[in-house]
Amino acid sequence: MEFFRIRKDIPFMRHALVLNVVSFITFGLAVFFLATRGLHLSIEFTGGTLMEVGYAQPADIARTRAAVETLNLGEVQVQNFGTSRDVLIRLPVRSQGEGGVKGADLAAQAFAALCAAEQGRASTRQYTTPQGEQVSRPSCNRADGSEPLKLQRTEFVGPSVGAELARDGALALAVTVLGIMVYLAFRFEWKFSVAGIVANLHDVVIILGFFAFFQWEFSLAVLAAILAVLGYSVNESVVIFDRVRETFRRMRKMNTHEVIDHAITSTISRTVITHGSTQMMVLSMLVFGGPTLHYFAVALTIGILFGIYSSIFVAAGIAMWLGVKREDLVKAGAREHDPGDPNAGAVV
Repeated sequence: MEFFRIRKDIPFMRHALVLNVVSFITFGLAVFFLATRGLHLSIEFTGGTLMEVGYAQPADIARTRAAVETLNLGEVQVQNFGTSRDVLIRLPVRSQGEGGVKGADLAAQAFAALCAAEQGRASTRQYTTPQGEQVSRPSCNRADGSEPLKLQRTEFVGPSVGAELARDGALALAVTVLGIMVYLAFRFEWKFSVAGIVANLHDVVIILGFFAFFQWEFSLAVLAAILAVLGYSVNESVVIFDRVRETFRRMRKMNTHEVIDHAITSTISRTVITHGSTQMMVLSMLVFGGPTLHYFAVALTIGILFGIYSSIFVAAGIAMWLGVKREDLVKAGAREHDPGDPNAGAVV
């Protein structure tokens, strides 16, 4: 299906050098920020305690943060979660040598500090679940019997688990990149394999550079988005490479520049449909998905935009400079279909 068709090929490769210089500078800046600032890893990778607290009234984030900081736990993250009454608190890991306590005890201390900031008194409530289990949960009550805040959930991730998740995440990323390289090498030719993998790494590093520069939280959801972007970007490259191969077979009088320009121009309608519909869905998650999906959607948005750019100017440009030619993609000894040749297709 096509929304439109461009009759005259757009000379993309004429500007490939300038745009790839821009890509190189952007890539270098991303590497610089990664090296100097690093990623702001979530507790899934670093370990720590996560608390979700629900307030009876819209929460005062500044007062909540000040209450938790009185415990001198180090860097504490406090943010709204979902609504203005829900607050998400991340507490860092404290080892026994630093006077640390267990995750549950640390959460109880933090909840008591939050309760005191709301002129309440913290206590422990015992109740029985529908399954018959005895459960104790901290509660906060004022003298008039009102409950200014509730502890919705508590999660604890140990430092060893966080390190394992970080290692497994890096391994998943490396295996994905290797698999894409092997796939492109078998599907096309080594020049396209190199061009495709450079374009994919370009997208990944740019995303990481954004997260390092703005110090956005890098979580497992963001890692999942990066893996999705890898597959998404290589799909765009494969579509263009397929059209390049087809054009080499059909248009024998075109040189490499003209073939690549024609291949990209003829797939623009498909690009607009695919990426436009995907981006609308991602923007919906970004606007309406709340804090849980926010950075996941941000990573996908950056990846989709740079994925289009890298497939056209990075992957295609590198393939052109590596000297891809008709003989690389068309088997010798076969005469491919030529609309003007009545004997096309015959093999002698």
